[in-house]
Amino acid sequence: MYSDILVIGGGASGLMAAYGAARYLVDAGSAARVTVLEKMPRPGRKIMITGKGRCNFTNVKDWNSFSSHVRTNPNFLKPAFYNFTPGKCLGFFETLGMPTVVERGDRAFPQSHRSSDVIDALVMACHGVGVKIETGAEVADISASGGRFNVSLTDGRGFSCARVIIATGGLSYPGTGSTGDGYRFAESAGHSITNLFPSLTAIVPKAYKQKGDKDLHIDRSTPLSELGEMLCGLQLKNVEVRLFVGDTLAQGEFGDIDFTDGGIEGPVGFQVSRKAVKALVNGSKVSVVLDLKPGVPLTELTARVKELWQQVDKDPRSVRLHEKEKARILLGKLMPWDLIPAFRAMNPDIMTLERKGRTQTKLWVNLPSIAKALKEWRFEITGYVGYERAVVTAGGVDTAEVVAKTLESRKTPGLYFCGEVLDIDSDTGGYNLHTAFATGILAGQSAAKSL
Repeated sequence: MYSDILVIGGGASGLMAAYGAARYLVDAGSAARVTVLEKMPRPGRKIMITGKGRCNFTNVKDWNSFSSHVRTNPNFLKPAFYNFTPGKCLGFFETLGMPTVVERGDRAFPQSHRSSDVIDALVMACHGVGVKIETGAEVADISASGGRFNVSLTDGRGFSCARVIIATGGLSYPGTGSTGDGYRFAESAGHSITNLFPSLTAIVPKAYKQKGDKDLHIDRSTPLSELGEMLCGLQLKNVEVRLFVGDTLAQGEFGDIDFTDGGIEGPVGFQVSRKAVKALVNGSKVSVVLDLKPGVPLTELTARVKELWQQVDKDPRSVRLHEKEKARILLGKLMPWDLIPAFRAMNPDIMTLERKGRTQTKLWVNLPSIAKALKEWRFEITGYVGYERAVVTAGGVDTAEVVAKTLESRKTPGLYFCGEVLDIDSDTGGYNLHTAFATGILAGQSAAKSL
């Protein structure tokens, strides 16, 4: 079978690449054909789970602000971004009949908050310009000869074409079809693949799971430990998170974190996960320090803790209470009640047991230690959840071997790359999906123009 342009992968970047190519060809009056080969039964499987099913499909920040959230090769992305800005992305979907809404953090969603609307719009756009989408079409091999490409499928079928666009995604969420095929195809075409590791994933504190702390990759299904049970399900808002690699401060963020069955997640947990995972893979020691009271200096917080303790101690209702019970009341004035058991378990020095004889003991509440622990609650990070639940894959096709203005291979003319298969990854918040759309449409347009 012949198609002028073949797009390998029917995800966000692949569908947009197919649309970009076919739209250009239709506008140019060309009858050239564009075909998408998607190995799953339906296209856009990973889009379905984006933003917890709500699909944060872009972020409307300008380039200077947007690029600060791109963790690798932002300059390589720049031509694609300006070719298809977030404003153009909003207009594209709204023209297709999908109303949009912009929420906190400049994140754009379908007004319905249904990811299926984004998929439906992309598929409709592709069909509207004559793209053929072949599902259940898993590519086994790509070879080039005589200026043409031959694409073999695992079911025995074969295609030939003039241009190939690899849009296979990375390794994250393999159940959606992202199993790293594109890296193999790229290597066979002479491309280098930078180190791959999961990003935007849960990082796992020491003793959070029932496993050995030497296991870096910790499956999400691994049972929680007693500490993990104490923390799982809790959310901390407006906290400062500092990531240390060894004794060096590697990253500082402010916002919300979630303790889940995987480990530390949430917006800020995800933002520090990239450097945390990379450091762990490289054999470094990693820790996360939480400041639960970032707006209050330590000296002021210490005075406040002492003041609250005096109030608790002098309260008539505290007359019959032991120090341990009064300490719990004090902590309840400083943090959510559900957080207290884990806070006390991980910061045992906030209370000291003093022996006054063979049989007598006295429990002291260390108020300065409580204040310090509120400002510096340290979690040693010993592992991470792998690709099975990582949002994106860090690493990929070396961008030095791809032309930024066209996304064509410098190694094999007529071969293009877009989306997560490239060594570009960003923070959570619509940046990665917009990157997929922007690189996709540029790759498609470039391939069509070159015919």
